[in-house]
Amino acid sequence: MLFGLDGVEIGLIIVFLCLFGGILSGFPVAFAIGGAAVISFTIIAALDSAGLLIHQAIDTGSDAYRSLVGTGIHPDKISIFRYPDLPRAAEPVFPQGWETAVDRNISFIVNRMNERVLAGQSIETLLAVLMFVLMGITLERSKIANDLLTTMARVFGPLPGGLAVSVVVVGAFLAASTGIVGATVVTMGLLSLPTMLRNNYSPELATGVIAASGTLGQIIPPSIVIVLLGTLAGDLYSAAQEQRAAEAGCSDALTYLGEAAVVSVGTLFQAAILPGVMLAVLYGLYAFGYALVKPHKAPPVQLEGGSGDIITRNDALTWFVAAPVALIGGLILAMNVNIVGSQTVIVDSFSDATEGAILRTNVSEQCQASMIELHGQEKWDMAVEQQKAIDEAGGVQQSRALTPEEIEQLRAEKVAAAAPIGTGVAVGFLLLALILTTARGIAPSADGKPLMIGLGAVAAALAVDVLFIGPLSSPGTTLVLLAIPLAVALWACRYAAGLLGQNDLLRVVFPPLVLIVAVLGSILGGITNPTPAAALGAGGALMLAAYRKLQDEGNSGKIVIQAAFAIVIMILVGVNFDLRVNRGDVPFEDWAAFFVAQGAYLFAMFGILFSCWVLFRNGVLSPVVRETAKVTSMVFTILIGSQLLNLVVISFGGEHYIQEFLKSFDSEMKVFLIVMLVLFVLGFVLDFLEIIYIVIPIVGPVIYGGTMDPKWVTIMIAVNLQTSFLTPPFGFALFYLRGVAPKEVTTGHIYRGVIPFVLIQVAGLALLWAFPSVVTILPNLIGH
Repeated sequence: MLFGLDGVEIGLIIVFLCLFGGILSGFPVAFAIGGAAVISFTIIAALDSAGLLIHQAIDTGSDAYRSLVGTGIHPDKISIFRYPDLPRAAEPVFPQGWETAVDRNISFIVNRMNERVLAGQSIETLLAVLMFVLMGITLERSKIANDLLTTMARVFGPLPGGLAVSVVVVGAFLAASTGIVGATVVTMGLLSLPTMLRNNYSPELATGVIAASGTLGQIIPPSIVIVLLGTLAGDLYSAAQEQRAAEAGCSDALTYLGEAAVVSVGTLFQAAILPGVMLAVLYGLYAFGYALVKPHKAPPVQLEGGSGDIITRNDALTWFVAAPVALIGGLILAMNVNIVGSQTVIVDSFSDATEGAILRTNVSEQCQASMIELHGQEKWDMAVEQQKAIDEAGGVQQSRALTPEEIEQLRAEKVAAAAPIGTGVAVGFLLLALILTTARGIAPSADGKPLMIGLGAVAAALAVDVLFIGPLSSPGTTLVLLAIPLAVALWACRYAAGLLGQNDLLRVVFPPLVLIVAVLGSILGGITNPTPAAALGAGGALMLAAYRKLQDEGNSGKIVIQAAFAIVIMILVGVNFDLRVNRGDVPFEDWAAFFVAQGAYLFAMFGILFSCWVLFRNGVLSPVVRETAKVTSMVFTILIGSQLLNLVVISFGGEHYIQEFLKSFDSEMKVFLIVMLVLFVLGFVLDFLEIIYIVIPIVGPVIYGGTMDPKWVTIMIAVNLQTSFLTPPFGFALFYLRGVAPKEVTTGHIYRGVIPFVLIQVAGLALLWAFPSVVTILPNLIGH
């Protein structure tokens, strides 16, 4: 053996050195990774051909090995790390020659590229990366960050450490709207750092809070890290659990686990919200506490500017607290007593199939023993009893077609149980009422009559719903009956919008907030998957940026606003009417709704194209498109180069060797801790893209193949990568900030300033480790 090392170990060292040599060479990383794959494979193949690389593999033909397998141990669980005393057999790292490995790698890379880049199942999710990048870059170039920082500084500035707290708030806001770490750090470094230094803020606190807040885009949805990590985690978790089921003697993961082994990007978005908010709150609390301990280094700042009425305490309590609580609390109470609820009378044409037992019991003895060990004897006995009862009842009843009489009876039952007010109508008019009450609080000196008329129209609409609209009313009839109160309420809301626009905070925060709610709400609510939501976000960002440009020019942005309303109308019509006009008998109201939706769609597309033209005319669209193409092409090129490097590691047994080493530990938590430490160290010198596509596929089958929740594992990895982004001396966020910081801010200031936030990150990781429910509670609630 060369240097006394196993041939596979030497191969891994060669790959490692070639990878870091390529990265340090100055070539673009995307190409350096692919080049490192080719060079390392060439060196390993040459050494193997010269007989210098010898792998000491377990002799599977020995009596000791056969007796070990005879005891019932699965062959996949036998390794040189767990059973070092087993006889060994020397073999080359390419048992069939490097030429066979080349042929296998080429065919595999073609199939993998087709699967993951060109036409596979994950390509639709990866398209979300393109849309989210376009959304983020567009918002960055539209000066929305500048407005947010200025406005939040006016709100929080008078507090101790207020400017630092405002940076945290804006960082979280930009993370939820862009998800691009580098852009956020650079933008806030350029905009807020000079202001903080000018107001006698400590350079350490200022640089630390900017770098830390800028990295929130790693974890707060819609995070590109989670999109890319999620597409990979789904495949790894499914394959690893199938392997785990096979080792347990079961036919598949569904049988062994009692549930499907799946994890989606949308679920990971749900899981990431609370950890992201938790980290942002910890940042803000540290900045506030720092200011209390050292007030001279983070003094309160009263910034001039702002507009709108002076709001008294009584007005604030009445219209910002009491009124929303009364409206929302009233709706919740009405829903609990069935005054507000579902009015649907749709009845399925088929009966429900009866449920099976909680676990499959028709399994082999080995699988049964494994399932009892996993689920417990009590749950297994319960499943056996359930299956026995099902068998005595004639087995699981399959779905069957219902008779017309049964359908009519079920429909009558739904009509009798329907609530007087539909949920959609109640929620829609509640939102209008909140707009009216908020406007009253924002402008207490303005004429309140239109607002009161609007609230009266809301009450009238609910009364009309109770008296004249029932579960059997068609959508067209409902719209006609509600047309007058709805028109009056919208007229009042238009007046309210003018009042709300006089307030700087609402004028600046509301548009991007609506975009964030639309994108994340559609994903978290299960309405759609990340790709259509990302497309909605990209289109909304273009319209928002165009509206901002038109305002700067002194031109009207009515076309953009009307196009935004057209999108809302299109969605509302699509939800409430049946637009399938190719069916047999189409009512007039559905035809009318179809043409309204079609017209709204065409006008919305016109609004987006008009927004593109406005941005192109102002020289904004071209750099946005170029930057988007640059970032996304880099992502996909790194994906391809990483696949090449992974194939090299697989071809000489490196992946299997690492996985055997990790599996040799009895505690899966210890294994995960080792992986987390390795990822943390690699995060100093590798970008998250390289880690996701090079390291995770190697260690993923181990960390996703145990009992740990895949959502928790993935979010822990994302937060860990965020931590390494901050850690001196190689944290990427520090280099981004160093590039835009003034000369008086030294590298030492940045390093010292970021250390407390690294400790906060470590504390956040410890909290997530100790309390996994912080990650899992939201997906569990939404999922149910």
